[in-house]
Amino acid sequence: IMAMPAQRATRRPWTEEEFYAARDAAPAGERWELVDGKVLVTPAPHWVHQRIIGRLFVLLDAYVRPRGFGEVFASPLDVKLQPGLVLQPDLLVVPAGELRRRSDIVRRLLLAAEIVSPSSARYDRVVKRPHYQRNGVSEYWIVDDMSQTVERWTPDDERPELLAEQLVWHPSAASEPFMLDLVQFFKDVAAEE
Repeated sequence: IMAMPAQRATRRPWTEEEFYAARDAAPAGERWELVDGKVLVTPAPHWVHQRIIGRLFVLLDAYVRPRGFGEVFASPLDVKLQPGLVLQPDLLVVPAGELRRRSDIVRRLLLAAEIVSPSSARYDRVVKRPHYQRNGVSEYWIVDDMSQTVERWTPDDERPELLAEQLVWHPSAASEPFMLDLVQFFKDVAAEE
């Protein structure tokens, strides 16, 4: 997977209107994000990436939905935390009540998660992460199947918490935490060599 800035004749930043017009005309299967006036285009993810998203979605949904404090979604879903910023995290948890009508746009998140690849790591860690932090996303996870770790970022972190054994997420609206045995999770999603 490779995140590439979209090219165009001028060097001025893209507007949201230009972004949406170009994205709507693009081939299906690409993921488009607008960050700092630049468009990041990512091709469809590898099946291992998709397996991680799918299994993590199932686990998070089983935790979030019965407690009623939010809803879990998988990309592609536009998240607009501020004007001129359109992100599509691999997985996201939206607070309850954020989306009531078809016209609603995701503007708040409880959690954003990216499944990293060697070519997207810089964008996930350096380009997009500060936007999640500045906009008050409680937790931002970078899931790395190669190192079998999860980097956890909160808004005030200067460095991530690096988790290799257990991931515990305790949103303020939940009475008990979400707990994930990372060793077993990565064993279950590992590609057979």
